[in-house]
Amino acid sequence: MTQDLCGTRRAIGEGSTTAMEQIEESIAAAQSAACAAAFLSTTFDEARAAAANPTAQRAPLAGLGVSIKDLFDVAGQPSRAASQVLADTAPAACDCVAVARLRAAGAAFVGRTNMSEFAFSAVGVNPHYGTPVNACDPEIARIPGGSSSGAAVSVAAGAAFIGLGSDTGGSIRTPAALNGILGFKSTARLVPLDGTVPLSPTLDTVCAMTRSVPDAILAHEILSGRVVPRSAAPLAAYRLAVPQTLMLDGLDLGVARAFEDTLDTLRGAGARIESIALPEIRDLGSLQSTGGFAAAESYAWHREWLERREADYDPRVVARIRRGASITAENYIELVHARRGWITAVEMALQGFDAMLSPTVPIVAPPIEDLLPGAERDEQFFRINALLVRNTSVVNMLDGCALTLPCQAPGELPAGLMVWHGTLRDDKVLNVALRVEELLVCR
Repeated sequence: MTQDLCGTRRAIGEGSTTAMEQIEESIAAAQSAACAAAFLSTTFDEARAAAANPTAQRAPLAGLGVSIKDLFDVAGQPSRAASQVLADTAPAACDCVAVARLRAAGAAFVGRTNMSEFAFSAVGVNPHYGTPVNACDPEIARIPGGSSSGAAVSVAAGAAFIGLGSDTGGSIRTPAALNGILGFKSTARLVPLDGTVPLSPTLDTVCAMTRSVPDAILAHEILSGRVVPRSAAPLAAYRLAVPQTLMLDGLDLGVARAFEDTLDTLRGAGARIESIALPEIRDLGSLQSTGGFAAAESYAWHREWLERREADYDPRVVARIRRGASITAENYIELVHARRGWITAVEMALQGFDAMLSPTVPIVAPPIEDLLPGAERDEQFFRINALLVRNTSVVNMLDGCALTLPCQAPGELPAGLMVWHGTLRDDKVLNVALRVEELLVCR
């Protein structure tokens, strides 16, 4: 992987590179075959102007490349959510909160990135605008993961240092894990949703993908408008747990090997890691059996569009949205109360631990050709999609936070280690992840 943002900022300060040189490298990567279908539109001239701006150069992002998922409002640009339904939508009048904060921090916006239509898939296939190819396998075209597919590829391929995205059930962490980069899902309330195309306002989280944990902390500080206190404590100072229920079921051999080798590395450095049952995770299935918040809330938003424009949707997206049609107001209120009770039970079970460790996703990225649009592949598509969000969605329902970082051995397909916990444990999760990354880089 190319140098991270924090390292590049230091190199600029030392005079070994410039923001202009870096933005040209980002643009070249965005135009390369590795980023085919990753961008829906590009703003290279604007990025160059930002990189040349002395004010931006002195700001935290130093005029370096950032990509924006196609569901965020940017002044003067339409927010289409990679759909045909919103293809003719009017340009946004102003930046959404997240984009405004990145701009003020000196971001050079390279372009808008492709995504699963309306963010409704962890696979990343888009029948309207094409599917970005995973950046990590030069021989087999593999899925990028979704829904922030183009954002992940833009970071992994070197077109952006930060990929702004969203995470409703894993839409940041899943593509980050499959592409071998970092993805941090903060506690949802820490970053405003204003100016975004919604999937599920209850679960939607504005967050980003990066190349390192320090970059993830910087991106989070900018997006949330808060400072993350840094701890000098070694990993041995933290009490960590590996939940056994669900999270370890049916792992690919490569993912299982990477996860176990990572635990061995951490234990060898003195980490205190315990196994816990956490059977409460099994109850998540009943909460989501009718489609959950995503189906109920997306149907409310899409209902009128579906009546007039259903033929313009991806049929797989329609199938998932329409599950919400059968959810009554009573069902929804029951779901809200059931979730609160579930969160309380899980939080009690996690008391005394500083962070959980789990595989981010149980499989490596499968070939794109197995999951392309077509009714004959729908069964396989929905099976893979369910696997890709199985572990990550636990954190969203918990109203928690999580960071995925690559843990595979050199030469292996990417596998992600998810460091996670409950609501507002962001600072502890990020500090644990810093220590974990230091050990994994050196092994």
